[in-house]
Amino acid sequence: MTSGYPDFRDKRAFNEVINFESVNQDIYKNKKKIFNSCKEKLFMKAAIEEAEKAFAENEVPVGAVLVSQDEIIARGHNSSIMLNDPTAHAEIIALRLGGKALDNYRLTGAEIYVTIEPCIMCMGALLHARLKKLVFGAYDHKAGAAGSVYDLSCDERLNHRIEITPLVLEVECKQLIQDFFKSKR
Repeated sequence: MTSGYPDFRDKRAFNEVINFESVNQDIYKNKKKIFNSCKEKLFMKAAIEEAEKAFAENEVPVGAVLVSQDEIIARGHNSSIMLNDPTAHAEIIALRLGGKALDNYRLTGAEIYVTIEPCIMCMGALLHARLKKLVFGAYDHKAGAAGSVYDLSCDERLNHRIEITPLVLEVECKQLIQDFFKSKR
């Protein structure tokens, strides 16, 4: 009597089913990577728009967007000079606005997209806010704290870790900051 299901007592039939499921899992993983890549580029473009605002205001052009449940809940760009505030980095501004938007200082599950790798101050704030993920465009080889100079994202001495995805739209992010500093020479 045939039930329409493979007879798993037959090792060959069992292996065919396992291989089919493995192929389906690979297809799912690839689709997920493509979706995440598109999503990351979309949100990074929004961060670049913020960085362009900083450039226009004669600030170091760094931009950030804070995302929760695939929606931008806060935006920020460097404003230290305009506000006479050394802590007015793009990430800090986005975190402050995000905390108000969610009515919580913990931003668990949120992701931040930043054009340049965060500094030590900003990485500390991202960790304290309990962000899930940091996506950035270009490394900061002078002051970065997410893998270039320092790596606070996975420091075992801290009580929180943050997932890192570097180099999303790296060329655009790097070009913006290079253009800014060239204009200052």
